[in-house]
Amino acid sequence: MIAGIFILMFALLFLGVPIGSAIGIPVAALIGVTQVTSFEYIAQFLYTKMADFTMLSLPFFLLAGDIMDGGGLSKRMVGIADALIGNVTGALGMITIVACMFFGAVSGSAPATVAAIGTIMVPQMVHEGYDKGYAIGLTCVAGGLGIIVPPSFPMVLYGVTNGVSIGDMFLAGWGPAFVVGAVLIIINYWLCRTRNYKSPIPKETSLKKFGAALWDGKWALFMPVLILGGIYSGAFSPTEAGVVSCVYGLIVGLFLYKELDIRTIIPMFKNKVNFLGGMMFCFAPAGALGAVFAYLGYTTAIKNFFLNISTNPYIIVLLIYAFLFIAGMFVQTAPIIVIISPLLLPVATAVGINPIHFGIIITLALAVAFVTPPVATNLFVGASMTGISIDKISKAAVPFIAGLVLAEIIVGFLPGISMMMVNLFG
Repeated sequence: MIAGIFILMFALLFLGVPIGSAIGIPVAALIGVTQVTSFEYIAQFLYTKMADFTMLSLPFFLLAGDIMDGGGLSKRMVGIADALIGNVTGALGMITIVACMFFGAVSGSAPATVAAIGTIMVPQMVHEGYDKGYAIGLTCVAGGLGIIVPPSFPMVLYGVTNGVSIGDMFLAGWGPAFVVGAVLIIINYWLCRTRNYKSPIPKETSLKKFGAALWDGKWALFMPVLILGGIYSGAFSPTEAGVVSCVYGLIVGLFLYKELDIRTIIPMFKNKVNFLGGMMFCFAPAGALGAVFAYLGYTTAIKNFFLNISTNPYIIVLLIYAFLFIAGMFVQTAPIIVIISPLLLPVATAVGINPIHFGIIITLALAVAFVTPPVATNLFVGASMTGISIDKISKAAVPFIAGLVLAEIIVGFLPGISMMMVNLFG
């Protein structure tokens, strides 16, 4: 039965049926065949799933990323990263990676990070002699830091779906973000040294230049401090933090940097309405499908399937990564979190994996999914920005995708990387 449901779902997705309908139709089929619950209950469930107060944080965090980009905050973050790196081999690639970490600290979105940082850094890298495919491939993979550095859209979604503290998820994201960033920087340095990509940064890079960039970008850097500090201190909830980030970004963009105006703000809201409508249409039936699976006992069956293979947590982590790697190639982020994470979480907890650490495992696996075709959102963003084919970007991104996989295995095998901050401050 469960195999037939997934076959029907993937067949509908392959035919181009909207994701919400491709999930909702199997839900209706399951209820019609099994009579496990009523359509009236599912209709009520669709509403109550969307009525969760924490869900309100999602549109605000996504909108904050657009406000940052349009208000000049992302440009100043790139300037700080530029002054910070200095005159080293592969400096522009390193600046791109660090800037993606800075931008991810307020946007929470991988595609938004690719668009914001790529618009600034890719032309600069090409101008200084980097291969264009290399430049955009690096940016697409580094853009995955947008969902690893807190606050993160998938972390919020995972917390809402599985009843895990979003504040603890944000704390747990810092260690893995630095691991991923370090691995990508090392790979970039080695490749740039091999390909003789020289640093264009002049020798006068100094503490004075860094201080000037830091002063110019102080309002941009204060934004993640305000958001995350407010959440961790208990001054406001993650939902309220999303609102604070938008209001703060508007104030800085309108009155301090003066790069925003009403004509640019209104389109940002309109674009997010379309995106969020589609996301909600996907999220509601996905949650309903998970509920029906639980009623039918499929959650227990899936847990027993994995545990019959092995009860070793390291083997289970590798199996989950492999499963999510394949699923991420064909299914978008929200359905994976809402449908699959509740099915796999009992498997993880059965072998002693903390639900918070498991959420980080899911997030890192999805960071890889953003750059693995055919459903590779970051690659499509990169292709639309540069006009380069998906195939060429994919080939250029292979070393960085390998590094991302290595980083996720390191984090998956060493839960202390995720749990250190939670144990200290959670």
